Amino acid sequence: MTRTVKCALLGEELEGLERPPWPGELGQRIFENVSRQAWQQWLQHQTMLINEYRLSALDPKARKFLQQEMEKFFFGGGSGKPEGYQPEK
Repeated sequence: MTRTVKCALLGEELEGLERPPWPGELGQRIFENVSRQAWQQWLQHQTMLINEYRLSALDPKARKFLQQEMEKFFFGGGSGKPEGYQPEK
């Protein structure tokens, strides 16, 4: 049986994640309050942030930035797009 959560982002009872997707308290909070569907939306947003800001996963400042954006995305009213962002057509 799949685990469901009341998704903080989408506001519906949806299928939850299998395990915390991030270490620490934030990962546990996401596990308990974010659906698989919302997590997939974050992964797309995160990819856009990494590409637009040319972030490196090896850079501690980049990881901290992404963690802050992740928290805003799910629990703080949303994570914005970079200034001047134009999606590919």
